[in-house]
Amino acid sequence: MEIQVGAGRRRRWSDEVKGRIVAESYAPGAVVSEVAHRHGISPQHLFGWRKAARAGLLSLPAEEAPLFVPVVTEPRPAGTAAEAATRSSTTITIEIGGAVVRAAAGVDPVWLREVLRAVRAAT
Repeated sequence: MEIQVGAGRRRRWSDEVKGRIVAESYAPGAVVSEVAHRHGISPQHLFGWRKAARAGLLSLPAEEAPLFVPVVTEPRPAGTAAEAATRSSTTITIEIGGAVVRAAAGVDPVWLREVLRAVRAAT
């Protein structure tokens, strides 16, 4: 029999592990308290990590399958074809749950992915 007296040793969780656990808690049908207990943490601890993820302080792992979203085009006011081609090739507009994200040509794809994850988590 082992008896420990005093404060126990704190466990350290890497951001990658935290992200995987948070992503698991967001899976359809997942129960936060069950996910927390399965990983040996309290539900309050997991809720804190989820809050950090929503604030963009913790990134979730990329999904296995690519995510495809429908593309909706808007009619543009009449103008020259060259102007329309220039406008459409320099900016992309992405709408997620009512939020609109516009990205200029040459934007860092890693940064854009993190922004889209944060917007998706917040909606």
